[in-house]
Amino acid sequence: MLDTIDSPDDLKKLRRDQLPALAQELRGEIVQLAAPGGLHLASSLGATDLIVALHYVLNSPRDRILFDVGHQAYAHKLLTGRRKQMPTIKKEGGLSGFTKVSESPHDAITVGHASTSLANALGMATARDALGQDYKVAAVIGDGALTGGMALAALNTIGDTQRRMLIVLNHNEMSISENVGAMSKFMRTLQVQKWFQEGEGASKKALGAVSRPLMDFMSRAKSSTRHFFDPASVNPFAAMGVRYVGPVDGHNIQEMVYLMERLTELDGPTILHVVTRKGKGLTYAEEDPIKWHGPSRFDPATGQSLPVQGLGSSVALVAGEPVRQSWSAAFGDAMTELSRLDPRAYVITPAMREGSGLVGYSKAHPNRYLDVGIAEDVAVTAAAGMALQGLKPVVAIYSTFLQRAYDQVLHDVAIENLDVIFAVDRGGVVGADGATHNGVFDLSFMRSIPNVRIGLPRTASELRGMLKEAMRVGGPVAIRYPRGDTLQAVPNSWPDLKWGEWERLQAGQDVVVLAGGKALEYAEAALEGLPGVGLVNARFVKPLDLEMLREVATHARAIVTVEDNTVLGGFGSAVLEQLSAWGLSTPVRVLGIPDEFQEHASVERVHARSGIDAQAIRTVLAELGVDVPLGV
Repeated sequence: MLDTIDSPDDLKKLRRDQLPALAQELRGEIVQLAAPGGLHLASSLGATDLIVALHYVLNSPRDRILFDVGHQAYAHKLLTGRRKQMPTIKKEGGLSGFTKVSESPHDAITVGHASTSLANALGMATARDALGQDYKVAAVIGDGALTGGMALAALNTIGDTQRRMLIVLNHNEMSISENVGAMSKFMRTLQVQKWFQEGEGASKKALGAVSRPLMDFMSRAKSSTRHFFDPASVNPFAAMGVRYVGPVDGHNIQEMVYLMERLTELDGPTILHVVTRKGKGLTYAEEDPIKWHGPSRFDPATGQSLPVQGLGSSVALVAGEPVRQSWSAAFGDAMTELSRLDPRAYVITPAMREGSGLVGYSKAHPNRYLDVGIAEDVAVTAAAGMALQGLKPVVAIYSTFLQRAYDQVLHDVAIENLDVIFAVDRGGVVGADGATHNGVFDLSFMRSIPNVRIGLPRTASELRGMLKEAMRVGGPVAIRYPRGDTLQAVPNSWPDLKWGEWERLQAGQDVVVLAGGKALEYAEAALEGLPGVGLVNARFVKPLDLEMLREVATHARAIVTVEDNTVLGGFGSAVLEQLSAWGLSTPVRVLGIPDEFQEHASVERVHARSGIDAQAIRTVLAELGVDVPLGV
């Protein structure tokens, strides 16, 4: 059937009893697409049935269907004319891994972060009513994203304004309880009938005209009856003024179609609570949805992992070579050991335990670990509260998500110079997830906040040294490391580092390259065979090593700074600001990510087109008069 569908209009030509088979075809296609690795699998499989139901009922793109995060919307893309392009997903020049307005008129919002769909839906419903239009708005949000404060705040306003919309709460962690039985189903069927809702209003109006006490009595009697038959009808959503229906089986397409057809016709906002299973239809993914959230290359028939081609922590190691591990795992190992040494250490994460390498830590130190859910602002301010009472909290957070807590870093942590460490994972370009996930702004916005110190480790060993030094110096400290892998550090080793002190890696004073973190790898590769060019491990962005910088600026003919961060306000800007303050006019070439959003491609390709890889550095050195051998 999938071969006959190129749009939601084609979908509507199917009989309802054909929809489950279509959903199974979609899941099979998604599994084949995900097999080479790098795609979101379990969540897409779990949401397939509800997506089929939504498109069968609504008229996209006229009606607006919003997906929170957007990583679960592969079936949506397949049903909206993009099937032939799906093999390009998350590849350079191909489809985005999330929904994207500029990609298709069926994509209502551009998204990649959680908890934004409800506020967007509120805005669209408000615009519809203000402009006198008549389209429907439906937002799909997971129970995880609903933990975000932005989602709850939007829900509060939605209940207050009473704009007509459908909110599909995709609950994929709980099993279906008894309240999906016959009596509950009967109550839900009654609740969604338009005549029943209109009858309620007419009855209240008539009763109000006769007797206010009688109306109140009848209202209380109705609530008590609903509570008796269906405890789920008494919940915080109803308290917010949002009609609640559910829970229902999120894999029963015909039931969802029946409910959605009626709920979308009712006035005001309605939550349809559907229970789904991540990895639906794929036994091994259902059994371990965390593993299969975004798997690497695998055999779709067996679920067996296959060797990964290219770089990364999953690459098979040759016997005798140094052991490599992901930066996230290196951080997790370090914190597990550090927390044994310092009872004040306490790790906080906003729903990124696996991604931040904290599974082992959470088991080793369960009483010094806090997962606040998808609520980055809460993570940072909770850390501030801990610091005020004597702990040394470490907030493990992706760079792209730290953006969401800028005010809390400034207002709650930095003003009082509190002892909070920010372990900033995925700093720099992350590649296939694209513009919504690239962590290329943190050096700039963290530099702008007084009292904040910033370090860029080049190895797992240096990461350990920075963590130990951050615990000693106190105040807000950001330690930023990239996606990818690094040499594993020696267990229980804690190198001595002095915060703010750079390291000279290669002598040479004519032209000097300053770089830290991921950019330093490119600089080292670029300078092979160029012994006359100086190289400095500029591992501290704030404060700068003023002594070494003055020495370099005084003697060098030119300086080249390289960073995996936007060129605006980052490391290169810090160097220029300092030289200006000293009145020095040493030429500085600032290499970094251009002032534009970088679309998805491999990390190496984005760095190459941004002009910060080894070849780009050598080109700049040649422009500065360095004798760079041709063909190297």
